[in-house]
Amino acid sequence: MAEEDDARIRILQSLRGKICEAKNLGPVSGPNRQRDLCTFCTISLDQEEVFRTKVFDKSVSPFYGEDFYFEIPRPFQCLSFYVYAKSVFQRDLPVGKVSIRKDDLCKYSGKEHWFSLHPVDPNSEVQGKVHLEMRLNEVITENGSLGQHLVVRIIECKELPLISGQNCDPYATVSLVGPARSDQKKTKVKKKTSNPQFEETFFFEVTRSSSYSKKSHFQVEEEDIEKLEIKVDLWNNENLAQDVFLGETRVPVKILRNDHIHKAWYLLQPKGNGSKSKSDDLGSLRLKLTYIEDTVLPSACYTPLCNLLLKSPDVKPISASAAHILGDICRERYEAVLPMVRLLLHHNRFVPFVSAVAALELDNTQEANTIFRGNSLATRCIDDMMKIVGKNYLAVTLKPVIDEICDSNKACEIDPNKLKEGDNVEVNKENLQVYVQKVFSSITQSSSSCPPLMCDVFRSLRHLACKRFPGDPHVQYSAVSSFVFLRFFAVAVLSPHSFQLRSHHPDPEISRTLTLISKTIQTLGSWGSLSKKLSSFKETYMYDFFKSFQEDKCIEKVKKFLDEISSNVSKESSGLEDAVVLKEGEVQKRAQGRKRLGKRNFKKRWLRVTNRELSYHKHKGKEALCTISVKNIQAVEKLDESAFNRKNMFQVVHSEKPLYVQAGNCVEASEWLEVLGQVTRCNEGRLATFHPSNYTSGSWQCCKSQSNSAPGCKPCTTTMLANLQLDIDCDRETERIFSFLSSNDTKLQNMEDACASMAVYQGPQREQEEYSKFTIQEPKETFQTLKQLRNIMEELQRQHNIRNDTAAQYGILKKQNSIQCSDARSGVI
Repeated sequence: MAEEDDARIRILQSLRGKICEAKNLGPVSGPNRQRDLCTFCTISLDQEEVFRTKVFDKSVSPFYGEDFYFEIPRPFQCLSFYVYAKSVFQRDLPVGKVSIRKDDLCKYSGKEHWFSLHPVDPNSEVQGKVHLEMRLNEVITENGSLGQHLVVRIIECKELPLISGQNCDPYATVSLVGPARSDQKKTKVKKKTSNPQFEETFFFEVTRSSSYSKKSHFQVEEEDIEKLEIKVDLWNNENLAQDVFLGETRVPVKILRNDHIHKAWYLLQPKGNGSKSKSDDLGSLRLKLTYIEDTVLPSACYTPLCNLLLKSPDVKPISASAAHILGDICRERYEAVLPMVRLLLHHNRFVPFVSAVAALELDNTQEANTIFRGNSLATRCIDDMMKIVGKNYLAVTLKPVIDEICDSNKACEIDPNKLKEGDNVEVNKENLQVYVQKVFSSITQSSSSCPPLMCDVFRSLRHLACKRFPGDPHVQYSAVSSFVFLRFFAVAVLSPHSFQLRSHHPDPEISRTLTLISKTIQTLGSWGSLSKKLSSFKETYMYDFFKSFQEDKCIEKVKKFLDEISSNVSKESSGLEDAVVLKEGEVQKRAQGRKRLGKRNFKKRWLRVTNRELSYHKHKGKEALCTISVKNIQAVEKLDESAFNRKNMFQVVHSEKPLYVQAGNCVEASEWLEVLGQVTRCNEGRLATFHPSNYTSGSWQCCKSQSNSAPGCKPCTTTMLANLQLDIDCDRETERIFSFLSSNDTKLQNMEDACASMAVYQGPQREQEEYSKFTIQEPKETFQTLKQLRNIMEELQRQHNIRNDTAAQYGILKKQNSIQCSDARSGVI
């Protein structure tokens, strides 16, 4: 049973951050290169590019401002950021790079750092690992004395890089090198694979000086064994061109002893372990990174913590609940609330919890015009909820008009101090007014698309606000508008890339236009709730611009919209669900009916998936070449690399022939699988099994079944149907909460001490520093919850420790006499 539990342990990784800006970029390599070429940045996991910014105009200190987030679907050794100069007529030229080893990411997590750019050397661009087995055997030489043979078996390699987007043709050279010798041997070439299985053994003669009466070139002094090392180089066979270096590893022979077997995985290193020479100043790159790695245990381990958190809405007072305590001790860490929100959403406990914390906040609010304006636990929870639940709502409501604004890019500047030469302020004002009207109309006419859960929360907020300030007729609207306008729509207009409404950060001019629109929308949204004054604008030009709107009609529209999304009045609906684009992008599509191999079989296509259909097009914006209804999709699964000798492939199984698609990288492949899996997981015709390879030459390559209609030989990926609207991994979210609680253990202890002191001391409330940091209404109730939390955390930590202690180190032979290499340079895993 323990083995089964261990098999369910998952290592999940994610990376969030921002490529902020570059400074003082140096000249790119090559003669007569301009210093201020247009540049862009890329992100690579090892040598696989997974993200690219847009191209920035000529500047030696460009501001990129590109946010990124992605799940990391595979093991990796190094995270690299490259700065390239865009070239029109030839390959893009590397300016420099920043490489951070996985083990060092925690040093920079959560904060901005400046990193110096280093030169891009082809011999240092390596990735992958090699599995070696080595031993020293004693042999009897021709003259009858004892000698030694070094036996090296190269077993396999994993995660070698793609060459020009394709799997490489790798081979290895194995050398015994020392001060007076260099014997080299070579494996066979393995075709089209990034994970070659070599299984080849090589013998090297290592002879002591006493074995010979006279010297020979094979002779090695006994003390020289300390200087010998095994060197393994990986190469890509280029046939007619020069072979490409893939990486090397060096293992000192001294780690071996007679009859002892050493077997381990080694990370491939740059040639000569990288250049040590100081390079020219290439500039620097400012990055903000947050890398998260969660070790997710079996579900049963999280049940006690999950149950305690889900009881939170029922705890009186709410400040004594586990969920409120988490938010209280992690006030400085905004991201700590997100896993709790997701967990409550999944179990339909969010509305009662947020209603309780909102009521607590209102009790401490003295004036109606400051309602829900701070960064409190209630506002943080509702912000996260709207981003999760309202993602499609934003896409339906704002994406078309945001796309129009970004694509047309009409001048909208109305600040006299920022006008460019030749600008007409009246024309700009008219352009801005048209954009604002379109955004405003899209929002106020969108009530039928507002998710029911958001409506439930807004209804509760409206009721609580009226109860707290019964004499203020506007507070029922401000309680809702402070969220839906100020914290949802206006923020999405200001930063559409952060809400997946645009793929990149807008250009400065467009960003300025969106800022002006966002300001206006904020004020329009608060008119029907707060006042008819224009005092919210500090700028005179915004005041003048705003007067051009018909005040009364705007107020009526806002009030009507707020009424519809926060009351029990039934909303009119067309009955037709709008098509929402969930993901689109360029892929390689396998042509149907072609032979198994051949580059011409794959063509670039624009793949697009909505909540209704999957389609592919010759180019973006062109008519669909093929359309597949989402309801007809029977399975979406990964495809074995061996099927077409290509990585990052997946298949869409439907009533016709399977659609085979190759994504640009591992992150893209994972995202396509996730999106298609979500939109099809409730289909009635879903298959239970699938073929992980293709049908060619009269049989399935995976199971060799000769019938084209034979049932699949591998179970399909299971889907969780507990919550059809939200794709939430509860175990992972609970593990995240455990991590946050563990990292704030000192605060938990301080809160527990404060509760104990307050419960014992019956006099007037004392002004102690630890009291002011926490919300403690009922010290005895809070103390009991804290004790439960700490007991649960101790047990969960014990479960982590058990699995860490019993897990064998990966790649090391399980043998009592085996030797683990501690050479840090070799990178043994």
